[in-house]
Amino acid sequence: MTQAPDLAPPPTLEVRGGRKNFGAVHALRGVDLVARAGEVTALVGDNGAGKSTMIKCVAGIYPFDAGDVLFEGQTTHISSPADANELGIEVVYQDLALCDNLDIVHNMFLGRELKKGFRLDESAMETRAAEVLASLSVRTVRSIRQHVASLSGGQRQTVAIARAVLWNSKLVILDEPTAALGVAQTEQVLQLVRRLADAGLAVVLVSHNMNDVFEVADSINVLYLGQTAAQIRTKDTSRMEVIELITSGSAGMPAGAVAPRPSPDAPERATRVASATATTSDATTTTNGSTSA
Repeated sequence: MTQAPDLAPPPTLEVRGGRKNFGAVHALRGVDLVARAGEVTALVGDNGAGKSTMIKCVAGIYPFDAGDVLFEGQTTHISSPADANELGIEVVYQDLALCDNLDIVHNMFLGRELKKGFRLDESAMETRAAEVLASLSVRTVRSIRQHVASLSGGQRQTVAIARAVLWNSKLVILDEPTAALGVAQTEQVLQLVRRLADAGLAVVLVSHNMNDVFEVADSINVLYLGQTAAQIRTKDTSRMEVIELITSGSAGMPAGAVAPRPSPDAPERATRVASATATTSDATTTTNGSTSA
């Protein structure tokens, strides 16, 4: 009997064995990431695990030194932020990069202003900004012409996210979007994150907050010391298991989890398999050539 072909679309973004070195520092030592359209993929890990380097490589700020990057199933090379923007990748960094002295409209079009002749097309920009905010069900902003300096933290985050989806983006990366927000503002931003995915975008959410991750994420990618510890479906794991992966790089993983590939930098590290009962044994070679188990 002939097996039916897999008609599922390829992931919006797939990174395979990504590596990045800064001199003698191995920031990324073989990372894997899959982000699918219509889903929120959480990227978690302890400080120094490589999360910021990972998103900067995807955004074109740093090129990967090795590994493969596939966008919508096609191998690509992202060497600059312009390359990332052309593909449809937008990043909202933790500092938001908003100008307090400009209004919402001008912040959303900052650096990409629409022009009519030699003048800015204020009417077209205002109309487009209002459409995007309405499409995201943003109702907390009093006027799109108010200055960003007068906005709350949650409203600022909303403007930054709206700017990211203004340009027909396909992948939106959010770096700690709720880090400095209160409870009510955090809930507003998380609802917006979920609406982005429901609208068909692939969303990568970088976060330390497990409550946020388990509330909105469809899958969780855990980094540990520059390597991918696992990528797991949220419904198939628990907070304790994710925390164990963050702190030790290994845990009993459910079936279907993506385990890390062995790193050339650490050949003694065995790949974890799906069963929680699987065990590994390591051999350590001493400096005088003797081996102990």
